[in-house]
Amino acid sequence: MAKLKELQGKATGPLAGIRILDLTSVVNGAYGTQILADQGADVIKLEDPGGNRGGGGDIMRWAGHVPEGCPRDMGPIFLTINRNKRSIVLDLKKESAKRAVRKLIASCDVFAASVRYEGLKRLGMGYEDVKAIKPDIIYVHAAGYGSDGPYAGEPAYDDLIQSASGMADVLPRTDGNPVPRILPTLVADKVSGLFMAQAVTAALLHKARTGEGQFVEVPMLECVTSFLLVEHLYDHTFEPPLGHFGYPRVVNPNRKPFKTRDGYIGLLPYTDKQWDQFFEAAGYGEAIAKDPRFADYFTRSKHITELYGLVEQAAATKTTQEWLDVLKPLSIPVVKTNRLDDLESDPHLAAVGLFERYDHPEMGGYKQMRPPVKFSKSPSNIRRHPPRLGQHTGEILAEIGEDQDA
Repeated sequence: MAKLKELQGKATGPLAGIRILDLTSVVNGAYGTQILADQGADVIKLEDPGGNRGGGGDIMRWAGHVPEGCPRDMGPIFLTINRNKRSIVLDLKKESAKRAVRKLIASCDVFAASVRYEGLKRLGMGYEDVKAIKPDIIYVHAAGYGSDGPYAGEPAYDDLIQSASGMADVLPRTDGNPVPRILPTLVADKVSGLFMAQAVTAALLHKARTGEGQFVEVPMLECVTSFLLVEHLYDHTFEPPLGHFGYPRVVNPNRKPFKTRDGYIGLLPYTDKQWDQFFEAAGYGEAIAKDPRFADYFTRSKHITELYGLVEQAAATKTTQEWLDVLKPLSIPVVKTNRLDDLESDPHLAAVGLFERYDHPEMGGYKQMRPPVKFSKSPSNIRRHPPRLGQHTGEILAEIGEDQDA
């Protein structure tokens, strides 16, 4: 069971003292700004009082179930990507709210938004508008598509970006079923959020060196396509192409967890020595170890289907624990395959305390995955529960000298 933790009062991360005005929502930008908040930034989440049928603010507030009797604006996904933030609700149709936003911008180091750029300009929050208020602002736009291309300004969600980036073509290249399919995780949103967090810290470094702010565009399609093609551009890396798209070892249908007598293992001998040791441990003898198809990295790659087939046959001869006991002492990469239900009891994840439990005053107990990156001198920490809609409106308005009715 996750360990019960207390909130820490003071930001200790490397971004302590940095203030971010956050107009992102759903997953992409919100995931990126939570990383920055975990690392110490004061992230102020600006939300609208209405506009969603389920209620106001970030639409992800209303996705999923909440415990009976608890506020509906604290859905499970919202809780995993919005901790360490403060929420302010302003009706931007009011002049008093616009004035408050201008004061907020003047107090911030970073302005981050995932609203379509034309919409931001209509609100008086385009880059030039914001820069006029705070000349050294770092303005980060988490866009669907780069502003130089024909898709600029179009709406974008994970499903669309997986479809447009080629990601939906990976499974067809693996199993031969030609129907494009979306991977069952919000990979496009989360990858783009990682790009965004890295871009903010790089822009902050530039500002520290030069005093200059800048406009930073983080387009989902370009981020996810470049991420995907690291390995899958493959033979098309060269001009003219030498062959096909797709790293063969990765798109091979036999690349998978291997069934043991009582479960599954992830297993990947990699070096020549590891393969020789695996063949010996599997009882294949010298005939396989000296087979020219498996003599070195190049020949193994060429005959990867046959190689995976041998591994699959061998895996079924022992239990999962027997394989761990045999292969770990040889430093052959092997793990027990976890189901989602197994993760909290995984001995490594339990030892490093990845899962933590907090008690929210209105939601009761809830789990978080602690910040996974460790800083020896400036550790990330969890200081605030994910905020209720508008929870910090009065507090933030007071900080900028505005009345509560803004």
